[in-house]
Amino acid sequence: MTTIEFSDNGNTPFEKLIGHNPEVLYHWNRLEETFFKNTSLDSDLLEQIRRTLAFGNGCEYCMVKGGRPDFSQSDLKISVAVSFAELFSKDHRSILKSHFSMLREFFSEKEISELCTFISFISASQKLGKIFNLTEEYQQNALVRMEQLILFKD
Repeated sequence: MTTIEFSDNGNTPFEKLIGHNPEVLYHWNRLEETFFKNTSLDSDLLEQIRRTLAFGNGCEYCMVKGGRPDFSQSDLKISVAVSFAELFSKDHRSILKSHFSMLREFFSEKEISELCTFISFISASQKLGKIFNLTEEYQQNALVRMEQLILFKD
């Protein structure tokens, strides 16, 4: 059971929880759409970050949507972005200028801005999912089950 009741607004369980204010829901969805359709960042990179953050933020709803991150460690750009996202989820206050120096080896200023904004937005979404108790049972697009993620934990 979720921690608050679903609204009548929205198509997904997550949307129905933030849909109590239709204006917020509308703009939240537009921002999400912008990140996935109008960004200079690769869609696979964004998905790997989303998956990484799901585990860092403890959102079951988001974890089962795609499972664990799945990328080749040889793809340095994705590896650096995922590592940065993981650090952000553990302790954003520990991010230093030197972390941005590393990002600049692989990303432009525009991409770094988009990357940090995306990480912040996805983290906020997933933290909402966690506090609203959006568990795997609500995820209509689940690719895995929590029991599989727990059994095959790194």
